[in-house]
Amino acid sequence: MKKSAPPPASKRTVKAATPAIQKSKPKNDRSCPIVGIGASAGGLEALVQFLKHVPKDSGMAFVIVQHLDPTQKGMMPELLQRATAMKVMQVKDRTKTQPNCVYVIPPNSDMSVLRGVLHLLVPVELRGLRLPIDFFFRSLAEDQRERSVGIILSGMGSDGTLGLRAIKEKAGVVLVQDPTTAKFDAMPRSVIEAGLADIVASAEELPDKLIAYRRHLPQLASSVMHLEEKVQSALEKIVILLRAHSGHDFTLYRRSTLYRRVERRMGIHQVGKISGYVRYLQENPQELGILFKELLIGVTNFFRDKTAWEQLAAKALPLLLKDRPAGTTLRAWVAGCSTGEEAYSLAMIFKETLKHLKSTDNISLQIYATDLDKDAIDKARIGFFPENIVADVSPSRLTRFFIKEDGGYRVNKEIRSMVVFAPQNLIMDPPFTKLDLLCCRNLLIYLTPELQKKLFPLFHYSLNPGGVLFLGSAESIGNFTHLFTALALKERIFQRNETAMQGSHLDFPAVYVPAHIDRRESSVPARTPVPSLQSLADQLLQQRYAPPAVLVNEHGDILYISGRIGKYLEPSAGKANWNVIAMAHDALRNELSSALQKVIRKKGTVTVRGIKIGPKADLRAVDIMVQAIEEPKELFGMVLIVFSDAVIPAEPHAEPAKGKAAASHNARERELQNELKHARDEVQASHEEMQTSQEELKSMNEELQSTNEELQSTNEELMTSKEEMQSLNEELQTVNAELQAKLDELSGTNNDMKNLLNSTDIATVFLDNDLHVRRFTSQAKTIIKFIATDVGRPITDLASDLLYPALVKDAQEVLRTLVFSERSITTENGRWFTVRIMPYRTVDNRIDGVVITFADITAAKKVEAGLRDQHRHMTKQATAQGLALDKALGKSKSLSMAATKRKSKP
Repeated sequence: MKKSAPPPASKRTVKAATPAIQKSKPKNDRSCPIVGIGASAGGLEALVQFLKHVPKDSGMAFVIVQHLDPTQKGMMPELLQRATAMKVMQVKDRTKTQPNCVYVIPPNSDMSVLRGVLHLLVPVELRGLRLPIDFFFRSLAEDQRERSVGIILSGMGSDGTLGLRAIKEKAGVVLVQDPTTAKFDAMPRSVIEAGLADIVASAEELPDKLIAYRRHLPQLASSVMHLEEKVQSALEKIVILLRAHSGHDFTLYRRSTLYRRVERRMGIHQVGKISGYVRYLQENPQELGILFKELLIGVTNFFRDKTAWEQLAAKALPLLLKDRPAGTTLRAWVAGCSTGEEAYSLAMIFKETLKHLKSTDNISLQIYATDLDKDAIDKARIGFFPENIVADVSPSRLTRFFIKEDGGYRVNKEIRSMVVFAPQNLIMDPPFTKLDLLCCRNLLIYLTPELQKKLFPLFHYSLNPGGVLFLGSAESIGNFTHLFTALALKERIFQRNETAMQGSHLDFPAVYVPAHIDRRESSVPARTPVPSLQSLADQLLQQRYAPPAVLVNEHGDILYISGRIGKYLEPSAGKANWNVIAMAHDALRNELSSALQKVIRKKGTVTVRGIKIGPKADLRAVDIMVQAIEEPKELFGMVLIVFSDAVIPAEPHAEPAKGKAAASHNARERELQNELKHARDEVQASHEEMQTSQEELKSMNEELQSTNEELQSTNEELMTSKEEMQSLNEELQTVNAELQAKLDELSGTNNDMKNLLNSTDIATVFLDNDLHVRRFTSQAKTIIKFIATDVGRPITDLASDLLYPALVKDAQEVLRTLVFSERSITTENGRWFTVRIMPYRTVDNRIDGVVITFADITAAKKVEAGLRDQHRHMTKQATAQGLALDKALGKSKSLSMAATKRKSKP
């Protein structure tokens, strides 16, 4: 993430703003702007530096959230008051924010904001990592939306990153302290590495950057924007530049979202006119990349909208798993997966559902997760997430589906193997087909209604019969109720209907359309099969003897027509409507509608006889049979309507004396009796429905009373456990302090060991039980040709200068006997080393390989060789001297003997 960029040269020539984009100072339209500030370790120093440079009349309210000791009285307001002329106070419950004030969270509290009022909540986390900064930032994003501002200063961990994702999603702005100036850079680096930072600067510079952003931030005209022609033209130019830069067309992107994102970038770069921003994009290609990322809005988290995931596990997945043959694989597509949280959430929910249903049929799920952002796909493939996912993932799921590593959690192999990630353009690229589940959540809201109308038929085509469509909380299927039926309407979970896509076809731009969707486009005429004798006979019998019938769905939409139904149904004027009620003859409509509702409600068969239709001159009677279909399985849930002509009952002749008036009176009386009978039947049906509804309401009332009692009991338990939670929180703080001390001690020990190994100048190689390289010191590279990628390779595969062919044999013998080995070995270039092989013992006294040390004894060997040569030379000299002495002694002895002989002669 680049730091704040200077304004473009073209900005100097732009003084006045267009009506759609006005340059103005921040104003208190709903409430004063609220700036959330998160800090942790080392945060006091950074906060002091920040507040010293904030003007006392900035017009903003600053809310500071820190990690505080819950057992200590908060002294932060008094310390910060010395650094600023603004009023600094500790937040109390229901504190209304005022401009030019600083609010500090009290110890042992979580804080949220609603309509500019700060609310305090008691933390509910019994165990694990508390994330008060994330909690407040998420609340701030929901309350302030595009006006929200989040700032991260010095701190440890990654608290705040998830909350800033929510602020980015709502088009707010994110400011981060430059990690190089932070006392503890973990929190700022976490935000920057997540790609969320808009402005990066030191704590002293951030206030000026914020005020400049607020001063140049354009004000949105309204939710429905009528942009003038110049602004429309500039937006179209931005779309053209983005298409040339990224290869992706944003023409069908919702114009209001595009406009907000462009305005936001203009505020960050202090550009007054949209035409100036177009010029800035032309001069700075890197800004095109940043704007492209902004438009993708890659904001997500695990189990987003938890209620929806619970309903998916309770209703949709059991429905998909029902009657599945053993060993089958379900197929799912997660469109717009961003960094993969949603795809992994689906995999975890599926595994939990299998366990809950106690399924032993070895049913698996293959998930295809796609997104337009290739960088997001790369992150998703890694499957590594920061520690603050504990706010969204339960401890049991962390234990079962994740592996704890330094700095975060990694999804385990079981979950990772279920997901295949790939970059894909939902608008232009071919879709996945034969799917059982399609998740497209919080993506459609950024697309135009025209594009959405093309996507839903595409989703219907991609899903298998009975497949499930899972949408986001702000999305709906609109007028496509004939394509999908709601399984959980509030949670946006729908099931695919078996219906023809009337009025909807896949005229998608550059999308792959299978040939069977529209056979008229095929240039090769299909061979007409020769009809068989059986099919011809069945057709003849159906035409002459079978009554006319239609097959409809539960909404009355016609799916299939058999025979001639023109006498009973006729298209209505206007737009084509294939609903059987709308097409029915006027005299049939009420009876047919009533019978259809009864069958859908109670199943079975309903028959209505003797319905008179037509004028008096051509009066005829019709019988209707409406039957709910349960077999075969493929037609389950559909309704069959059969029409048959009936004989009109003969009218009894009136007595001659009564004449024509009496006959007319009798006919009118019979007609009224029939209407009365029909009304009584309707009243009886309504009465039965009312009784059924009352019974259901009684049952629901009993359930609600039981639930109320359970909630009261739960409330009492929660009140009872409040003190336990506070005690556990204190214990957690104590343990956290101890762990922090242990961590510091461990870090110091690691540094000491590293320096110790380097200072000994002894080459060391660590091997595992299979004699594969585990680790090596830098000095070992001078003996064995190590490179960084050699970790994990067998020691036998590596080139070495050692003349030591028995190295592997000796190492294996040490592993077997646990007795160390030591030898003096030479190399090809004449160096000597003492090679010592010892067992590698873990802290729990387990043998886990060997440690080989190479002590350079070349100098000692040279001294030894010199001493040997000197000893040899001295030995030769001593031998020569001894021989000369012996010779002299012999000569002396001879002379002595000769003298003795002379003396002995007389």
